Amino acid sequence: MRRQGHHRLHAKQGVVKGMVGRLSIAVLVLLICTVSLMFSSSSSGTSRSGNRSEIKVEELWRSADAGGWRPSSAPRSDWPPPPARSESNGFLRVRCNGGLNQQRSAICNAVLAARIMNATLVLPELDANSFWRDESGFYGIYDVEHFIKTLRFDVRIVEHIPEIRKKGRMKKIKAFQLRPPRDAPINWYTTVALEKMKEHGAIYLTPFSHRLAEEIDNSEYQRLRCRVNYHALRFKPHIMKLSQSIVDKLRSEGHFMSIHLRFEMDMLAFAGCLDIFTPQEQAILKKYRKENFAPKVLDYNQRRAIGKCPLTPEEVGLILHAMGFDNSTRIYLAAGELFGGNRFIEPFRTLFPRLENHSSVEHTDELVENARGLAGSAVDYMVCLLSDIFMPTYDGPSNFANNLLGHRLYYGFRTTIRPDRKGLAPIFIDRENGRKAGFDEAVRRVILKTNFGGPHKRVSPESFYTNSWPECFCQSSPQNPADKCPPDDVVQVLSSHLESEDTDDFKSLTTSLNSTIPEVMTTISAGVPFI
Repeated sequence: MRRQGHHRLHAKQGVVKGMVGRLSIAVLVLLICTVSLMFSSSSSGTSRSGNRSEIKVEELWRSADAGGWRPSSAPRSDWPPPPARSESNGFLRVRCNGGLNQQRSAICNAVLAARIMNATLVLPELDANSFWRDESGFYGIYDVEHFIKTLRFDVRIVEHIPEIRKKGRMKKIKAFQLRPPRDAPINWYTTVALEKMKEHGAIYLTPFSHRLAEEIDNSEYQRLRCRVNYHALRFKPHIMKLSQSIVDKLRSEGHFMSIHLRFEMDMLAFAGCLDIFTPQEQAILKKYRKENFAPKVLDYNQRRAIGKCPLTPEEVGLILHAMGFDNSTRIYLAAGELFGGNRFIEPFRTLFPRLENHSSVEHTDELVENARGLAGSAVDYMVCLLSDIFMPTYDGPSNFANNLLGHRLYYGFRTTIRPDRKGLAPIFIDRENGRKAGFDEAVRRVILKTNFGGPHKRVSPESFYTNSWPECFCQSSPQNPADKCPPDDVVQVLSSHLESEDTDDFKSLTTSLNSTIPEVMTTISAGVPFI
């Protein structure tokens, strides 16, 4: 027979155990929440949308929260100067193919490849047979003198391979031509490429788009890419002047937004999104695809459902309207010739009548003369860089928007709107099928999950050129010592490693590296230093 006292003791013990168990769970939950909060606050990698429950348009016109981070691409560890001419392993020539973004990324990779191989870089060639059919080359787009001086701590750059004296005669060095593998690892350059360079004195890498791996476990190498991309590659003065003139006119009436409207023949043919076009237009797109891309069976409905099709102009307008932008919003369109003509742009214009492009803003002969081919793309690039808000409609792996997103991040975490096409696809499909109830709210829910331009962790397939955080950013008082900003005298320290340099040249370079940002960019964020 069980005694009462013993029974009550067990009952009390059960109550105590239950209380302890519940208390333990509560403590565990509290601990998890605390750790989670500490992690999110210390990482500063959370998007600005992470704390949003609604979209406030007036906040989007301002830059995203930097979380104490600022751009910094100067070396943070020992960084020896490039080898003397007599110690160089040879000359590196590259041919950069593709459009503006591909060529820009390729130039960054070329500088890094030369540094890796202890080679002298020959001024990169821009493919004249690219999409633009533009023969202006590096000299016609970029400030060559600025490029060479800015990178003098990193690589030696020459405009041409010099002649050498051999058997009493001056002879040209013939570069050995190599085709690098796509996304080649560093060891390909330090073995295969370097062996041929030492054997022949010079190598010629062609084509050179996406020919060096983006993800490299060496932060100093990644910062070199940023120095090239965001400091050394400065457009020629006439491009900068024209871009600033357009920006001034757009901003004279307040804020403005830029949109890269990727609704052009090449992208539509590449994406295989044909069904919304007439039979004649489909025939044009199919012909272009056959001539320029590998054969592949593409199902429109399937690709549309997974967000593989560029947004139409009307869809862009509907997204902005759902977010709360009104018809007074001034929008600059960076785009080539829109495929399908006015019937696609008119629904957008109905929602947002203040649509502009460089031709409608700047009616001058200077624009006509200086906005052709790559130069025209460069003007669009600069206007989008300086705009208050930027929105790409198709940020693919080889796209104009790809580099621009990274550039805006680097220069002050400028607001970007990056629609999740996969998340939006079923909402648009429902609308097309007559189910319009709750459309705006559904769009807002998708947009709120995206990043608006603040520091955030890079996750594949996001490119390093789209997001160079954290390698190319620093904090004055970081939790991680690797994120500490370099000393203010970093330029002088680097200079001390160089020998026999002209004093005037050094003064010019010091001014460049310690200045905030190129003159035309001062409207972005005054006081953002190079280091």
